[in-house]
Amino acid sequence: MEIILKEDVANLGYVDDIVTVKNGYARNYLFPNKLAIQATESNKKVLAENIKQRSRKLLKIKNDAEEIAKLLGNVTVKINVKATDEGTIYGSITNSMIAEALKENNGIDIDRKKIVVNEHIKTLGNHKVMVNLHKEVHVELPVEVVATEE
Repeated sequence: MEIILKEDVANLGYVDDIVTVKNGYARNYLFPNKLAIQATESNKKVLAENIKQRSRKLLKIKNDAEEIAKLLGNVTVKINVKATDEGTIYGSITNSMIAEALKENNGIDIDRKKIVVNEHIKTLGNHKVMVNLHKEVHVELPVEVVATEE
């Protein structure tokens, strides 16, 4: 019997796969546990349309991420902080501070969770952080930390 999987099933397949199983396995285990549905012609058409719609959404999300990446390509984030005479700042620069400065100075709104600060930024000067906009789109963003004038 041909079935369409609604969830990942170990040693059988992944979501939206069309697989062939024995009738008893489908009727007694997969269908009652809502892991699969029968692969009728109408269900196959619905599956094809869902896959097409999902691919359009994913493509749009990726294109939006690439547009933001182009905007970030020539941007340097400048953050003003209090610092000692030796160039050490009080505290450290966080991803939320970078997101806030990016929004205020450049008008680009990025979720703070997408900004990855690899090493702690605790000194004045130029640093680099990664912005993960999409699983395939990453941008290295320069951050300039300067001392505030008092």
